[in-house]
Amino acid sequence: MHARKENASDYPPNLVVVSCVLSSSTMVRLSRVFARNLFAAYLHRQNWTNLTTLRSSTTKAARLPRMDYQDAVCTLNTLQTNAAALEQVRRERGNPQLQLQAMRAFLQRSGLTVEELDHLNIIHVTGTKGKGSTCAFTEQILRNYGFRTGFYSSPHLVQVRERIRINGQPISKELFTKYFWQVYGRLDETKQANGGTMPAYFRFLTILAFHVFLNEKVDLAVIEVGIGGAYDCTNIIRKPWVCGVSSLGIDHTSILGDTIEKIAWQKGGIFKPGVPAFTVKQPDGPMTVLRERAKEIGCSLQVCPVLAEYPVESEPLHLGLAGQHQQSNASLALQLSHTWLQHRCLPDEPLSSTVDESSVVTQALPFQPSPIMMKGLKDTEWPGRTQTLQHGPITYFLDGAHTTRSMLACVRWFSEAAAQQERTAGVPAVRVLLFNATGERDSASMLKLLAPFHFDFAVFCPNITEVLASSNADQQNFNVSVENMLTRCLDHQGSWRAVSGQEAQPGPELLIPGSFPLVTERRGSHTLVFPCILSALQWIGQGRDPVLSAAGKRAAPVQPSVAATCRSLHLVGGASNTWTPPPRAPSPAACT
Repeated sequence: MHARKENASDYPPNLVVVSCVLSSSTMVRLSRVFARNLFAAYLHRQNWTNLTTLRSSTTKAARLPRMDYQDAVCTLNTLQTNAAALEQVRRERGNPQLQLQAMRAFLQRSGLTVEELDHLNIIHVTGTKGKGSTCAFTEQILRNYGFRTGFYSSPHLVQVRERIRINGQPISKELFTKYFWQVYGRLDETKQANGGTMPAYFRFLTILAFHVFLNEKVDLAVIEVGIGGAYDCTNIIRKPWVCGVSSLGIDHTSILGDTIEKIAWQKGGIFKPGVPAFTVKQPDGPMTVLRERAKEIGCSLQVCPVLAEYPVESEPLHLGLAGQHQQSNASLALQLSHTWLQHRCLPDEPLSSTVDESSVVTQALPFQPSPIMMKGLKDTEWPGRTQTLQHGPITYFLDGAHTTRSMLACVRWFSEAAAQQERTAGVPAVRVLLFNATGERDSASMLKLLAPFHFDFAVFCPNITEVLASSNADQQNFNVSVENMLTRCLDHQGSWRAVSGQEAQPGPELLIPGSFPLVTERRGSHTLVFPCILSALQWIGQGRDPVLSAAGKRAAPVQPSVAATCRSLHLVGGASNTWTPPPRAPSPAACT
């Protein structure tokens, strides 16, 4: 405890929370059946017997019901692959070229051709970290110029329609529902003639985004790659106007390869003949691979200058997204938007130098950003990424770091932001880490980077928004079982104790709603595990988060002596959904 130690019974006035969220799965709001069996995995690890085994939800056959928004999302969720089947696909994946052939076939069955995608004037962006932020900067800049923008990204934080945006806003429930049933109906009608096949979840959403953007007549579409590049389903795009590669690192190794060079080869797969490509500064190995890919495909590749090299007349460039690492993303966005504008305004002028097969990667020239570009960088918002929220006396620091390199960037940002917050408050703060990671990511390495902050408490929980009977279809995820999520949480707790030098605490540590101890009842650094994000936030807030209190949410009661541990970007989304009620849908005219 750092604050008010002279009066241990007093709760400190400020609570600093950093939520570093790493994951590959979306949040889940559990059904009553889930709630009843939620803790079996935890109890099994404690060698407790006579308990029901945890089961994950199963997807039921799609139906064509009332065709409202929730029915659309529920039907969309039937296209998710359950965890066991997904693992089998990963083990048995063969010729990856077949993935793109299948995607083209699904697109055609939906009523579109790849040639029609040429009319979307696409900016295609890949990378390991920063690609979403780069897209957000780019979209904001071009929207500020008055263009009608489309923006396709993943994952979503709260509602699936966030993935498909027009003019910076998620498309309305009405538009999502309208286009969903149009596309789903065409695919369903042709299913029997095509071996009963339907596109998987991400493929379907990609096809849906293309339909939305074409029918809503956007001037351009900013398309973020899902995973990799070469064989990602977005790579059916034939003629983007410009391509970008953000910072590269190690991630999704079971799909992309176990070295950064192999990953670079996959990322460079989005390059297209004659289409200018830009990247940020990369390590020598992956940069060499990107250069070879550009040479092989037949396009120019330029490295973006550092942001400080762009000349400005008066005030320096200000970014709407916090963190030093956002500067390279902003520079990439400036080059992408500048090149797109050149193509739009000077379609007959060459956009880049011709490819010299004997040359190395060229350096992109810094230019003077226009006032519109500068405002675009400043106005950019991208929730869940280096985001600070003030809820009364509690400050939340949210980030979706999901690799060791991105965690390093998160650490630098949090170190500066938290120190500034404490200077402003004028009093020390209790620091609580809320953390989760899923999939194959090395959470122990990431937790080790957070240990020097000496958090008073480390809290873990799965990416489950609430343990309630009600169900939010937007946040259901069948790609990972609940048992796996809870098991991972327990692993995170053990890793944290190891890196922070804590001894394992005897007996089960179970915290339940209605019996949360006050912070002052525990001394030193402790680890706590909760069954869902709501329970974790309620304990962290200790009744002092006015936003959470205003929402009037209550966690469902659970069996005594169970606590869970958590962290993930989907964790950020779960927290966002917990703090706020679902947003009202904008009118169709203003939707995105």
